[in-house]
Amino acid sequence: MSAPKPGNVNRKVDFKTTKFEHFLASAVAVRPSFEHAAQRGIMVSEGAIQPEQIEIGAIIKEAVININAWQSGGNTLLGTVLLLSPIAAAAGISLVKNERISLPNLRKNIRLVVESTTPSDAVAVYEAINMAGPNGLAGKAPTLDVEDPRSKTKLLKEKITLYEVFKISARYDSISREWTERYPVTFDVGFPYFTQQLKETGNLETAIIHTFLEILAKVPDTLIMRKVGLRKAKAISSKAGDIMKLGGLMASAGREKLSKLDSELRGPKNKLNPGTTADILAAVLSIVLLKGYRP
Repeated sequence: MSAPKPGNVNRKVDFKTTKFEHFLASAVAVRPSFEHAAQRGIMVSEGAIQPEQIEIGAIIKEAVININAWQSGGNTLLGTVLLLSPIAAAAGISLVKNERISLPNLRKNIRLVVESTTPSDAVAVYEAINMAGPNGLAGKAPTLDVEDPRSKTKLLKEKITLYEVFKISARYDSISREWTERYPVTFDVGFPYFTQQLKETGNLETAIIHTFLEILAKVPDTLIMRKVGLRKAKAISSKAGDIMKLGGLMASAGREKLSKLDSELRGPKNKLNPGTTADILAAVLSIVLLKGYRP
């Protein structure tokens, strides 16, 4: 959040209605929900509840309610909450069974958490999305649209779980794809690349920005895609890749091209904001912290 990632709100640049302090307040507001998720995971590991009783949907909805109560800058962390809530629950399961979190165990438990979701979880997440009011979602889903009031009734009547909903949307949404495919970008792209960059550059901010660019280069941002189309999203990904080929922040040519990309992404109404990439980066950093990194 604080690192000056291109096109995102950071400590140096705000959007017109969503500012850096809104993200800070949201980060404070969401902590109890992540603690709640971890506690439910601990209860699963201890046998006190079954995985389907974690109620991850209610936890996500609780997080959005708290975020809205703490700030007035609109949707700040919905995608991050969607990604980090299962990670927090899985971490709770993993920590009870193991003194240290291993990546294979964490991924296994994330899969357990998401595949154990229920239709009630799906309804709660639909309500959370409507409360957060993210841009670019209206009318985009071919079925079970979040803005269609009939969708929640159908979820319950046909017993469609949250995991099944995300399997449908995984075709066109990166966050859904992370959920249903064991977080491939987070674990297989972002985490190893960040670890490598931190070692090579010795600078946390540089490692964060480079990892952001690496993810953006390999995975066209689906928030941008929903707003302006796949072709433009791919063009932006290509530019992110070009920056890294030039050396990123470690080379003057990379820094110059990064500055130009940042200016391009800050166009009218922030239609080119790589928000999904930022959400996935937050998931990467959560794994980094769970593995013991301290700045």
